[in-house]
Amino acid sequence: FLSVTEDLVRRRAEHNNCEIFSLEEISLHQQEIEKLEHLDKWCRDLKILYLQNNLIPKLENVSKLKKLEYLNVALNNIERIENLEGCEELKKLDLTANFIGELSSIESLKCNVHLKELFLMGNPCTEFEGYRQFVVATLRQLKYLDSKEIERSERIKALQNYPEVKWKIREQEQAYLLKRAREKEEAQRRMQERKDEKQKQMDSKLGFDSPDSPQEKPNHEEGDGEQERCRTVESDDEDRKFWEEPTPYTPESRLETHRYIEEKRRAKDNIRESKKKEKTAWTLVTAEGKVLNVNVPKLHFSLKDDEENNQIILDLAVYRHLDTSLLDVDVQPTYIRVLVKGKPFQLVLPEEVKPDSSCAKRSQTTGHLVVTMPKAKEIILAKQKVSASIKHSDCNTQQKTMRRSVQVEKLEVDPSKYSFPDVTKIIQEKERTGQGPIKLQPQKVTEVKK
Repeated sequence: FLSVTEDLVRRRAEHNNCEIFSLEEISLHQQEIEKLEHLDKWCRDLKILYLQNNLIPKLENVSKLKKLEYLNVALNNIERIENLEGCEELKKLDLTANFIGELSSIESLKCNVHLKELFLMGNPCTEFEGYRQFVVATLRQLKYLDSKEIERSERIKALQNYPEVKWKIREQEQAYLLKRAREKEEAQRRMQERKDEKQKQMDSKLGFDSPDSPQEKPNHEEGDGEQERCRTVESDDEDRKFWEEPTPYTPESRLETHRYIEEKRRAKDNIRESKKKEKTAWTLVTAEGKVLNVNVPKLHFSLKDDEENNQIILDLAVYRHLDTSLLDVDVQPTYIRVLVKGKPFQLVLPEEVKPDSSCAKRSQTTGHLVVTMPKAKEIILAKQKVSASIKHSDCNTQQKTMRRSVQVEKLEVDPSKYSFPDVTKIIQEKERTGQGPIKLQPQKVTEVKK
């Protein structure tokens, strides 16, 4: 069964920054809760509690909620009013569309002196003769019952006939409780029958799915398709039988319906998951080792051969707002593989590349994935191709361009073609002209000039 969990309470307490100790209001409706617990320990300050449309069979673990003012447990499986004595500030109680047949259990609400509104519509007890009179006379603090105001004259009349009405209610209660006992037995029997039937189906399926004889093996795929069709027909028949079979509206039947819907939903989820797993078995490399071109995500792309920089560039048009964590790039010497949300894009490259030197980036403008892959074969004299394509008629220009290209591409300088001054002889020449120390040199020069 499903109970109230801390994670559920925190998720439903977003308006309180997910803090539950100071929570004053929480809505736990339509959460398939089957047991009411923990709230009296975690949320002591609760004033408003919504629990409608669940599968709660019993009011429990709320007596410590001293500040609780409004409790809504409509559309549940509650059969008795109890354990609310501790809710001292309770002003409004909604028990609409439950299974309360023990009407005398409302006497436990006498302690809730602040209770002004009570809703019991849609419960079996509302069909009892003298129902409203009994409630009005029992709970004198009430101002409204089933959205209708209780007049002073109505209360006086109800109190006058209280002993007689109370006796009638007790008799009807006893009859209802006997009926409920029979309904429980019937529900138990039906549940057992359904279990036995399911077991028989499982046994027959196991027998049907036994290993085939060698003669039948070639038609294995046809047999699988036939089995699937049979299962679909069986499932449809089972659905029709379940929904068309008349059943009494009881807590057991409501719980059984919920279980059946949950079981069907899980079965569909399992089928969907298995189909997803089957689909993801893509063939990327053949048995012979040949790499295939694959584009499962169906993305536009361009592959550019950048000869100037001796590299290959792949531009893959991934979605602009796609999170980069959902991309997985794998560069190999002969091909590149990109997983986009688990779907493979694979492309065979025209030349071998260096995987270690490759880099992948996202374009800031388009969001595209740009993968740069340097080529494995390095070409140094790339500009000689340009000179070869020049017309033969223009010989002078061709020779000039050849000389220029050769000069640019040379890695070492030929010392015979260039004359550098010899730094070591500069001082000797100065000494020769001055014929003495360096500091006396300017005087000697001036004398010569005169």
